[in-house]
Amino acid sequence: MTEETTQLSLPSRVESIAEAAEAAAEVARRAGLSDEAAFGLDMAVREAVTNAVLHGNARDESKPVELTFAESGGELVVTVRDRGEGFDPESVADPTAAENLLKTSGRGILFMRNFMDTVEWRRHPEGGTVVRMTKKI
Repeated sequence: MTEETTQLSLPSRVESIAEAAEAAAEVARRAGLSDEAAFGLDMAVREAVTNAVLHGNARDESKPVELTFAESGGELVVTVRDRGEGFDPESVADPTAAENLLKTSGRGILFMRNFMDTVEWRRHPEGGTVVRMTKKI
């Protein structure tokens, strides 16, 4: 069994989302993920990095978004860290509620939870939020 880790430090700009997605595609290929699982990984990574860039770091390019892919023990663990103030994921409005169906944003957490096996948020001891997502491979 091969253990492999890929780490990226990206500036907090919208273009970094595509760079993160390219890295996710390469990790998915190396891990031998099915097309369906690779698509889910792509969507989850895009959403997590988008949230880190736009909401966590508020596009402040002096604050990096740190992205790690770690494959070990039949599991792919993805972490995305921002340097923002943090938030409570349970306080985010339910995008499936009738009053939210036509809104153009607010579905990222739902996508991450649906495409990955587990999703957890925690505060980093040095500041910022870390989202940890796992996918069985």
